[in-house]
Amino acid sequence: MAQLPPLKSAQLPLGIRWNDAASMESFCPGANAQALAAVERLLAGGEQCVYLHGAAGTGRSHLLQAASRALGDRGQSVAYLPLGQGLPLSPEVLDGMERLALVALDDLDAIAGEPAWEEAVFHAFNRLRDSGVRVLISAGDRPEAAGFLLPDLVSRLQWGLMQRLRPMDDDDKLAALRHRAGLRGLDLPAEVGRYLMRRQPRDTASLFQLLETLDQAALAEQRRLTVPFVREVLAQA
Repeated sequence: MAQLPPLKSAQLPLGIRWNDAASMESFCPGANAQALAAVERLLAGGEQCVYLHGAAGTGRSHLLQAASRALGDRGQSVAYLPLGQGLPLSPEVLDGMERLALVALDDLDAIAGEPAWEEAVFHAFNRLRDSGVRVLISAGDRPEAAGFLLPDLVSRLQWGLMQRLRPMDDDDKLAALRHRAGLRGLDLPAEVGRYLMRRQPRDTASLFQLLETLDQAALAEQRRLTVPFVREVLAQA
């Protein structure tokens, strides 16, 4: 089901792509410190609605999943709806969510141009706002540029705090890679991180997946992450 109880015992929608590593602690903000701070204020009750927009790969889904996990781990009921994943969801899934602590609508622009969905989101947003439920939204662009056809929905979405997520540069990606390694208990020297970025796809999802592979190899062989060892692992991949 799409409506999630505390995430320690969550039943996720069938086929959902959920990042188990997504947490507030594992998000390395780089140029997106203001967006991270906005989500943190929302979790603390200082904001009711935050609307994150930016290109794919900027960390939108990470922050929505991390926020859902953070409140779920505190025993609060949340809903995380990944509208861009092509799951068999209907607008009725939004019914009754005003009883929750947080509703996270990921890739909301995926329903842009669908009248039934837009109408349902509009009415759900009104109920959530009136009930004081926190709402965290992600989309590729600001509401007025995201393709929504219902003017009233655009107006409602503009009510929230807008934060743009900016793409990471190479220094940000290196910092994020080393930060994620540190959370795993790995020492990733800067020269090893740069070696990976020169020889592998530079999007963060690919880099983090490679880090998981290196972590498993280092643990199995009791080796440190050095350029020669990484070269060996890559050659065997």
